[in-house]
Amino acid sequence: MLVRIAVAVVFVPLLLLAMLPSSPLIWSIVVAAIAAAASFELLRAAGEDKVSPWMTCVAVLSAALIPLGCWMGKGTTTVSVCTFVVMAVSFWCAIRAYDEGTAPIGFYHVMLTLFSGVLIPLGLSALVLLKMMDHGEYWVLFAVLMAFVTDAGAYFVGVFFGKHRGITKVSPNKSLEGYIGGFVFGVLYALAYGGVIQAISHNPVNFLPLVLSGLVGALATELGDLSFSFIKREFGVKDYGHLLPGHGGMLDRFDSMIFCAPVVLFILQAIPVL
Repeated sequence: MLVRIAVAVVFVPLLLLAMLPSSPLIWSIVVAAIAAAASFELLRAAGEDKVSPWMTCVAVLSAALIPLGCWMGKGTTTVSVCTFVVMAVSFWCAIRAYDEGTAPIGFYHVMLTLFSGVLIPLGLSALVLLKMMDHGEYWVLFAVLMAFVTDAGAYFVGVFFGKHRGITKVSPNKSLEGYIGGFVFGVLYALAYGGVIQAISHNPVNFLPLVLSGLVGALATELGDLSFSFIKREFGVKDYGHLLPGHGGMLDRFDSMIFCAPVVLFILQAIPVL
C-alpha cells in the first residue's frame, strides 16, 4: 500500500504537469508514450510465443504515431496508414509461420495486433484532441479526472456499501452498489467541475454537455474497466505489467480512459460548454 501511494504521489503531479501548462506537442508525446506502453503490455500479456516480434514492433510504433498524427492534424491519414501497415505485416508474419510450420499465428493474433496497435491509441488520442480544443486544458483534465473519479467512486462505495457482488464473472468482487456509486460520482463530479470552471472563468457555463459527459462518460469508464478485465481473464494475468509499482502497468491505469476520453470528446465537440 505504501508503494502504491508513493508512486501515485510522484506520478500524478508529473501527469498533471504534462497535461495542463505544457504545449499540445508535449502532451501528444506523453500520450504517444502511454499508448505505446499499453500496446506492448497487451501483446506481452497474450504471450510472447504467440505474437511475432515484427508484429509487436509495428503495433507499438503505430500506437506511438497515431497520437502524434492527431496533433499534426493528420489523424485520419495516420490511422489509415498505420492500420494498413499493421494489418499487412501481421498477415505476412502469419503466412510465413504457416509456411514454415513454426508456432502458428492465427487470425486471432492478427486482430489482437490491430487492436493493440490501432484501437488502443485511437481511443487515447481523444486526449490529444481535447487538449487542442479552445480551453483545452480544462477539457483534457475533465476527461482524465472523470475516469479516475468514477473508478474511485465505484471502489469506495463497493468497499463500504457493496452487498450484491458477483454481477459479472469478469470482476466477481465488484458489487451492484459499486457500479451505481461510480455512476453517481461521475455525474456529481461533472456538475462540480462545471461550477469550478464558471467561477474561474467568470463566464456562463452550459451544464448540459457536462451532465451528458458525466452520464455517458461514467458508463463508458466502467465498461472500459470491465472490458480490459475480461481480456486479463482471457489471458490469465493479474496485471498487464509492473511499470508502475503497486498499480500494475500503464494499461492497468489507463484502460478505462480508452473508452471514456472519446465519449467526452464527442459530446464536447457537439455541444459547446463555454
